[in-house]
Amino acid sequence: MGSLFSPKMPSLPPVQPLPPAPSTELSQEEKDRIAKEQRDAERRRRGRRSTILTSPLGIQEEAETEKKTLLGGD
Repeated sequence: MGSLFSPKMPSLPPVQPLPPAPSTELSQEEKDRIAKEQRDAERRRRGRRSTILTSPLGIQEEAETEKKTLLGGD
């Protein structure tokens, strides 16, 4: 009874062949541009590392735990 009221499925269209893949060959200008971008990124990364004052283990110094009192006494 289900086939009586359900519409027929249309036939599938034919499969189209894939277009040829684009060339992966880079020109010398593109290679130079990519190399310059990588050098710039490495320089920025080195610059940021020089501003970090702690190691991955954290601060190795002993913390200063003495508190100064309002009247300057010990």
